[in-house]
Amino acid sequence: MPEAVGRAGPGGRDDRWVLAVDLGTGGPKVGLVSLTGAVAWHEHRAVPTRLGPGGEATQDAGLWWDLVTDSARRALASGVVDPGAVVAVSCTGQWASTVPVDAAGLPVGPCQLWSDTRGAPHARRVIGGPVAGYAPAAALRWIRHSGGAPSTSGADPIGHILHLEHDEPEVARAARWYLEPVDYLSMRFTGTAAATAASMTGAWLTDNRVADPLAYDPALVVASGVPAAKLPPLGPTAGLVGTVRADVAADLGLPDGVVVVAGTPDLHSACVGSGALLPLQAHVAISTTSWFSCPFPRKKTDAVRQMATVPGILPGLRLVANNQESGGRALEWLRDCLDGDDPDRRTSFDELTALAATAAPGSGRLLFTPWLAGERSPVDDRRARGGFHNLSLRSTRADMVRSVLEGVALNSRWLARSVERFVGQPLGTVRAIGGGASSSLWCSIYASVLDRPVEQVADPVLANLRGAALIAALSLGAVTPGEVRSLVPLAATHQPRPDDVLVYNELAAEFPRLYSAQKRTFARLAG
Repeated sequence: MPEAVGRAGPGGRDDRWVLAVDLGTGGPKVGLVSLTGAVAWHEHRAVPTRLGPGGEATQDAGLWWDLVTDSARRALASGVVDPGAVVAVSCTGQWASTVPVDAAGLPVGPCQLWSDTRGAPHARRVIGGPVAGYAPAAALRWIRHSGGAPSTSGADPIGHILHLEHDEPEVARAARWYLEPVDYLSMRFTGTAAATAASMTGAWLTDNRVADPLAYDPALVVASGVPAAKLPPLGPTAGLVGTVRADVAADLGLPDGVVVVAGTPDLHSACVGSGALLPLQAHVAISTTSWFSCPFPRKKTDAVRQMATVPGILPGLRLVANNQESGGRALEWLRDCLDGDDPDRRTSFDELTALAATAAPGSGRLLFTPWLAGERSPVDDRRARGGFHNLSLRSTRADMVRSVLEGVALNSRWLARSVERFVGQPLGTVRAIGGGASSSLWCSIYASVLDRPVEQVADPVLANLRGAALIAALSLGAVTPGEVRSLVPLAATHQPRPDDVLVYNELAAEFPRLYSAQKRTFARLAG
């Protein structure tokens, strides 16, 4: 159900609004957010994912648009804000996914999600080889230019496009453009096909040795085998794509002349929506997946730990990009295992975290490794699997729940230490966002595990909506970069507890050891 907060009146930037869209894998969130980040209305709509043979993972991009526009119509008709005070549309969301569209921007096939691996055989022909699955010379050229390289798993735009071009010729013939999800939404709003170096990060087709490149790297495009004519034109990150089409504006109830800001990946809106926009300001996302990031002033890659800097929001700054495959998803998995299939027995996450609070820090030395869907950073092993370690007859249900919270945090610490080595210095206070950051207990655990203050952002599940609106505000000159941190409200600041830090230091030392001891087992059991 939609949620509304307050009522807007005429005035300055606090009373000018952004129609913000956060298109996550679970479905779109739509909100009305002021140019200073106040969320007046929001709702989430779920979408199904089709998982099929050969690694298929797809969603209906037409359904996204139907849900986004339905929510937008109801938001603008709600009376919470004056529709005439809406000045911009800004989209953020999942990336490294591919929507094939025709010249009008209408989907001609489903969106291949970031987890779709059907293009793996074609990707391996492009860059596969004997060293960790890569051809060294090809991988080195890619990394030198773009900072990353196509995945040999096929789970990125190059793999997706090659799959369509080789295996689904009818879709390929109908496709005028291959768009990232945020660029697809922008085209539906404006009628213009456009992308940025940020939105196309997952394709690794721009020369990221220069700031915010506005053209694809010709050598990488040729090497990839994708049709250059179907790649959308590049514009500046956080630039303006155009204005909302007259027919779309009339349908939604928007005034004429509302501008559409170039779409951004969720990493970028999370950076802004957490208030960690300036150099080396860190944020951690405790979402379905998890990451640990900060802005950084130069191009750099750590191929071993699957970490690189990608084009950022502010001129001269890039963002550290990495990902852990299971974050808050691990707690959802545990709840489903404990509750079974009876919908009347569904335990709430508040109940689970309240139970976890009754267990002692360290969970009786029960250690959970959250590699339920494999791992990317700081080790790239899609065959890794999670587990409870040191489980005994004395272990309680509360211990198990708390160990999941602690295990996700300890996994983040493993990644955070790698990020600090990557940027060459310790990072300070960390901003926490995502659904997991709604839990004060989980944020407190993070503070002691990371041994630094953790600032729990208010309404952390809305951080990306807020970030999308603040990106629009930056683009329009309504706020300055130096203001952004103060515009993001905090629910609490959690300090590390010295006794807990000692407990978690001991458990953290076991994490890389457990992986090293089990990686051959993971490979054998994967078959």
